Amino acid sequence: MGGGNGGRPWVEMRGIHKWFGGVHALKGVDFHVHRGEVVGLIGDNGAGKSTLIKILSGVFPPDKGEILIEGRRVRFRSPKDAKEYGIETVYQELALVDNLDVPANIFLGREPALVGGRGLFALLHKGRMLREARALLERLKVNIGDLTSLAGELSGGQRQTVAIARALYTEPKLLIMDEPTAALAVQETRKVLDLVRKLRERDIGVVFISHTLQEVFAVADRIVILRKGEKVGDLPAAALTVDEAVKLMVGGEGA
Repeated sequence: MGGGNGGRPWVEMRGIHKWFGGVHALKGVDFHVHRGEVVGLIGDNGAGKSTLIKILSGVFPPDKGEILIEGRRVRFRSPKDAKEYGIETVYQELALVDNLDVPANIFLGREPALVGGRGLFALLHKGRMLREARALLERLKVNIGDLTSLAGELSGGQRQTVAIARALYTEPKLLIMDEPTAALAVQETRKVLDLVRKLRERDIGVVFISHTLQEVFAVADRIVILRKGEKVGDLPAAALTVDEAVKLMVGGEGA
């Protein structure tokens, strides 16, 4: 297990409420993650998972409650604010550009540049992008083959790896992964789960969201369960079975 054994969490969400019109989507939810801890966030559709991670990643502000990083209260006005504090998110919709190669997708929007003249012109340094992309993937101990391949030519697992590498380029403290194994074959799913374990070893906190509970239990140190906007469970993964988690998700008798 990583850094989730005790001490102050790296990030805390306290008493988070969110309304969308007359819908009370989150009802006083507390949530935290330590460095090097993998937290599985589970719940049925409409439980509040997406709303919670969008607040944590700066997409929505909470209507009530607070967020603390290393014990200090912070306010995210945009995803850019969350990124500056070290929070990156890989959404189910990967937003890769199919007609760009692997390095171009990893560095999309933050390309290393050679600035010429008075800074009015910048040439993308493709050689540097290729070297840095290769070094990043080597640090992650993953191989996706020819880095000059276009994203549209990659398999689902390779595309997921590129999206994760793009998020990790900024060396975040926390990575939120929303359904990272959706539509992947068994072998590719296994590679993504192995990559999550490597993130733990690098002391990166991970919020792992998946409807496939067996995958959540395979990598999570702790499981947080939401139901109808409320937190109904927060337990070490080793103290909970999949069946017990399902009962908590749907409102039956659980652990």
